[in-house]
Amino acid sequence: MSSSERTDLGRALCIITGASRGFGRTVAREMSRLVKPGSVFVLAARSADDLRALQAELAESEAGRAGLVVQCVVADLGQVEGPESVVRACKAASSEDIEHVMLVNNAASLGDVSRYARSFTNMAEVDSYLSLNVSSSLCLTAGILQAFPQRPGLRRTVINISSLCALQPFRSWVLYCIGKAARDMMFRVLAEEEPDLRVLNYAPGPLDTDMQLVARSSTGDPSIRKSFSDMFAQGQLLTCEASCAKMMKVLLEDTYTSGAHIDFYDI
Repeated sequence: MSSSERTDLGRALCIITGASRGFGRTVAREMSRLVKPGSVFVLAARSADDLRALQAELAESEAGRAGLVVQCVVADLGQVEGPESVVRACKAASSEDIEHVMLVNNAASLGDVSRYARSFTNMAEVDSYLSLNVSSSLCLTAGILQAFPQRPGLRRTVINISSLCALQPFRSWVLYCIGKAARDMMFRVLAEEEPDLRVLNYAPGPLDTDMQLVARSSTGDPSIRKSFSDMFAQGQLLTCEASCAKMMKVLLEDTYTSGAHIDFYDI
């Protein structure tokens, strides 16, 4: 079977960060419909209650009834022990018959978008932001690749949930733009270093989520804030389901250049 004919993601170990709500939660739901029986999901987030609710939902789904195993890791990925706890959970939950390891680096925060770059003089504040939004993605990805090295019959895919902000500057969004740009480059380097690995930087477009609500209410730059408010008022925000469906299409077709930045509107 050629890659373009794939209709599922195989018997997979799927690791999804920021899985408790928004786009990450939708990714978990949609991926559960595309994996084979015997697959394992490791879902990481800070909210225990939201993770448990998602775990219960997946257990009652068709995939759950077919034997999908769902493990929850309640962790702050911005702390040293966060990525380590996720890697440990993956090692414990995986099995030898897994044929596809998929890591979705979705966890992210908006940061303080009420201020311009010239106000960020507190290095501890910036370091804290970068720990969650950049450092944790690199350390978790490296940990997973070491735990599940290349071997015959094993596919490995790493997905970075990116943004237009990785490519385009937004006034008063300096932290968010830094984080997204750094992550895109991180995974472009990874694609060059690991030719057997499939790496995708997927920008899901403007999603109708809690983060967008904060963007509309807290963005410091008036013109940027107005642009978000206008998108909401004109019904231009995307549902997580619509964007996730396009990401799944890209993954199933598997024809993208590894390391590429692909936006919702490119597909």
